[in-house]
Amino acid sequence: MSEDVAFKPLAQQTIDLFNKASTATLTMQLMKRGFRQMAINVRPMNPNATRMVGPAFTLRYIPAREDLTQPPRPGDPINAQRIAVEEAPKGSVVIVSTGGELRSGTFGDILAARMMVRGVAGIVSDGAMRDAPVLATMNLPVFAVCPTAPPSMTSLHPVDVQRPIGCGGVPVFPNDVVVSDADGVVIVPRHLAEEVARDAADQEHIEKFIALQVMKGRAIPGLYPPNDETRAAYETWVAAGEPTG
Repeated sequence: MSEDVAFKPLAQQTIDLFNKASTATLTMQLMKRGFRQMAINVRPMNPNATRMVGPAFTLRYIPAREDLTQPPRPGDPINAQRIAVEEAPKGSVVIVSTGGELRSGTFGDILAARMMVRGVAGIVSDGAMRDAPVLATMNLPVFAVCPTAPPSMTSLHPVDVQRPIGCGGVPVFPNDVVVSDADGVVIVPRHLAEEVARDAADQEHIEKFIALQVMKGRAIPGLYPPNDETRAAYETWVAAGEPTG
């Protein structure tokens, strides 16, 4: 059910830089590097818990088959879903491929709570989630397409963890970086993580200056994206202590 893929935690400095950047900014940085389809269009189950950064821990479901996928019993052997719940490392993001299956929930509140207390950074699924009213109160970023009532085994069968998956049409490899905010979820290839985090944080900072100029009435040409003159004015603004007036 799994491959020997060692978990690679992110350096705190890299996490801090990612936390300075929106997913919108990250998509621009990825597009500059040739990656145009790295955003997963899912919504937060709790609008007040949308921000997460962490390496991907992948789980894959396939369609359920009646002779294999039965209601759970206490003595059942562990399956890929329970491996994800009990073994996803602290700081990881459990990201799930359901093939877009919306007739049953990827997880419910109890399994989500278990992952939360174990220190998982968040959950992403291209399917549905159960127990939406409870998830809406949990301080855990959980992203999915929609809520639903039926349990996962109604139409889903867990098959493996820590293998490449497609989530919402986006390829995700174990240890890729998953970043989210209220706009949705973005996947950053792991080998680009440090440079994308750095450049995204830099972009956010200069755009703070650009936004101030827009509010002062300046036109967009030459300002956004910034030309050499705007960049020089930005450096002067930074040197002056970033005045807001």
